[in-house]
Amino acid sequence: MKLAARSFVFKLILASFVLIALAIAQHPKPAGRVMVHAGKLLDVRTGKTLNDQAIVIDGGKIVSVDPFTQASRSPGDRLIDLGNATVLPGLTDAHTHMTSDPQDVGYEGLGISIPRSTLVGARNARLTLEAGFTTVRNVGADGYSDVALRDAINAGDVTGPHMLVSGPPLGITGGHCDENLLPFEYHDTAGGVADGVEGVQHKVRETIKYGADLIKICATGGVLSHGDNPQASQYTLEEMKAIVADAHRLGRKVAAHAHGAQGILWASEAGVDSIEHGSYIDDAAIAEMKKNGTYLVPTLYLADWFLANAEQLHVPPEMIAKGREVMPAARKNVAHAFASGVKVAFGTDAAVYPHGLNGHEFAVMVKLGLTPLQSIQSATINAADLLGWADKMGAVEPGKWADIIAVDGDPLQEVTTLERVKFVMKGGEVVKNEYGK
Repeated sequence: MKLAARSFVFKLILASFVLIALAIAQHPKPAGRVMVHAGKLLDVRTGKTLNDQAIVIDGGKIVSVDPFTQASRSPGDRLIDLGNATVLPGLTDAHTHMTSDPQDVGYEGLGISIPRSTLVGARNARLTLEAGFTTVRNVGADGYSDVALRDAINAGDVTGPHMLVSGPPLGITGGHCDENLLPFEYHDTAGGVADGVEGVQHKVRETIKYGADLIKICATGGVLSHGDNPQASQYTLEEMKAIVADAHRLGRKVAAHAHGAQGILWASEAGVDSIEHGSYIDDAAIAEMKKNGTYLVPTLYLADWFLANAEQLHVPPEMIAKGREVMPAARKNVAHAFASGVKVAFGTDAAVYPHGLNGHEFAVMVKLGLTPLQSIQSATINAADLLGWADKMGAVEPGKWADIIAVDGDPLQEVTTLERVKFVMKGGEVVKNEYGK
């Protein structure tokens, strides 16, 4: 190697170490050990509530969970007293659109730039975390704005939950995940549009190239889109099999937006990891999902908010009409899926309604047949399994991230307490503490 080349390499290595040192200095890990005194601790695996527990945290992870005594506190431990609260693991929302808001529906959304939507995402990330959701799976964002948001959170520049992100969702030309509001002369196509087996293979690889943690596809038409039918299948079975094969080989899971029964069936047969919405799910689709272990991520509370507010938001009449047809049907069919024993993970479609209201989903799930514990498990251990992070989160256990929330009362008796989270810790850092006021 020539001297000039060696000098360049040395400078490059030195600069890398300087940048790493600066990052560590600007965003240090929580200093010292922390002990959280939990007056009540919900074991989300068993449903048992344990009294007076000591949760010891070091380096952003849970070290131990044992009965609390004054002697269990080591010298130098910082004590956080939640002795009058119920403590749970941080919640997960497996279906969000962090860089969008309710008013973005229809023609209003055409005037929002990618940089602007990314900044909107920074606000929504904070609101979501303060609502008790320490992890989200973002399933669809224009221009990789969710990738930028995830990276900013990981760098400590923005406050927000852990994020797994999909970037632009894959969809067919003219389908739910295309941009259909502009006329022909604009030649506008959404970033995730791909057709045919070769086309979808290329798009999966491209999406991963630009930072996607998972692949989101549109297996059927949708509600908040122009010119498509929610019950109509979009991608063929062969196209979806190609998507899943490439995604899984490259270490990414696949989430499939699917309202219609045929699209749900094909998506599960193709091997997707989750069905989003599932509005017209039927017995054949339920059987296929149970056979394959496919998760259902229903998004239910949005119907209440959307149908009450859509006209004031000037949502196009076509989309309101679709909502009035699809959303009530979804509740009936999803209740049947619950009773049939499909695997369920928690998701909200936040952005159809304001971010921060994610916790309202629990009460609807319980109304449709889940027990409060099952609804909580959908947002903790089940969601952790779906995301592939079961070793990192989903329960208050040694070795897991120190992602902890606390509420008043007993969520097993009144699940709406999860709409009013009063304490949030992410990775050992306190984000919100109304008990400390």
